[in-house]
Amino acid sequence: MGGRAPVGRELRATVVGGASARQGAVFPGIRPIAGGRSLYAGCLPTLIAAPTRIAPAGNKPKVIEEYIGRVNSQTEAASVAHMHSPSGWEEPGQAPEFDEFTVVLAGVLHVEHAGGKMEVRAGQAVIAHRGEWVRYSTPGPDGAEYIAVCLPAFSPGTVHRDP
Repeated sequence: MGGRAPVGRELRATVVGGASARQGAVFPGIRPIAGGRSLYAGCLPTLIAAPTRIAPAGNKPKVIEEYIGRVNSQTEAASVAHMHSPSGWEEPGQAPEFDEFTVVLAGVLHVEHAGGKMEVRAGQAVIAHRGEWVRYSTPGPDGAEYIAVCLPAFSPGTVHRDP
């Protein structure tokens, strides 16, 4: 399960996000439970204090706030980003080396794929599987707000955008 944490000693945690990343922050009074068992041998959860803005691809400015991923938390296993795409935004098609799970919070996200296209509305989700060609756009009047989760984490080197 995990290693033994030293009982009675303060634990250190990692705080990341934006410009406020800190390694080894001390949390006075927080100590391991009796028996000293800890999933990560003396580590606490990592607080993501703020997202990092990522430069987007596409024809119009889009806001990408990465909370978890290669840039903000140095996480290669997964990435989680909050997206705000304006009306009329579209990006080049792609055939990524990762699965992308997208939950639409507001508006409508259009997804083109090899077999056609679909509209993903607020309260719905879509899974784009690794290796499949997809192209995202928000042609509707309100654009879209959504959360995208990539496994493994998004990387410009593994997204394989159309030229």
